[in-house]
Amino acid sequence: MTTTVVIIVAVVLVAVIAYFLVRARSGGGHGLRRRFGPEYDRTVARHGGDTKAAERELAERVRIHGSLHERPLSPETREAYAGRWTIIQQTFIDSPGEAVAEADALLARLARDRGFPDGAGFEEQTAALSVHHAEQIDGYRKVHSAVREGSSTEQLREALVEARALFDVLLGDTPAERVRPDHGKTDRHGADGRTTA
Repeated sequence: MTTTVVIIVAVVLVAVIAYFLVRARSGGGHGLRRRFGPEYDRTVARHGGDTKAAERELAERVRIHGSLHERPLSPETREAYAGRWTIIQQTFIDSPGEAVAEADALLARLARDRGFPDGAGFEEQTAALSVHHAEQIDGYRKVHSAVREGSSTEQLREALVEARALFDVLLGDTPAERVRPDHGKTDRHGADGRTTA
C-alpha cells in the first residue's frame, strides 16, 4: 500500500509541475502582464476586473497577431512621415482639433504601411499594435477618442504628446530617451514633441 501511495503522490506532483510548465510557456497571467504592461490593466478594467476574460482576450490577440512582422519603411517614406508630423505639430497652434484628427489618420496609415491591419476597424488595428507596442498604444487610443469626444485643447495636447511615442516606434525613430516604458521619467521632448535640449 505504501508503494501505491508513493506512486499516486508522484503522479500528482508530475501533473502539477506539467501544468505550471505549460502555463509558464504559454505566458499565463504573469507573462501576459509583463508583455502588455498597462494594456493588461486596461483590458482587465474593460472586463470589469475579470482577469480570466482579459487574459483570454490578450492571449487571443497574441495568437492572431503575434507572428506579424513589421515591414520596413524606405528612407523617403520615413522622411515624408516625419515631415507630416512636423506639419501636424505646427498646425496644432492654430487648429488643435484639426491637428489631432490628422495625427489619428497619420498613425493609422503608418501602422498600415508597417504591416498592421488596415484599420478597417480601429479596434482590430489597435489590438494588433498592442501585441507589438503595448507600451505606446495608449497615446494612439487617446488621439482617436479625443477627436471624437470634443476634448479640450489641453486634452488634445496631451493626447498628441502621448501619441508621439507610437509614431516614433512605428517610424523606426526610437532613441532610448524618447520611448521610455517608465512613464514617470521625462524625456528630451517638449510638449509638442520637439527636442528640448
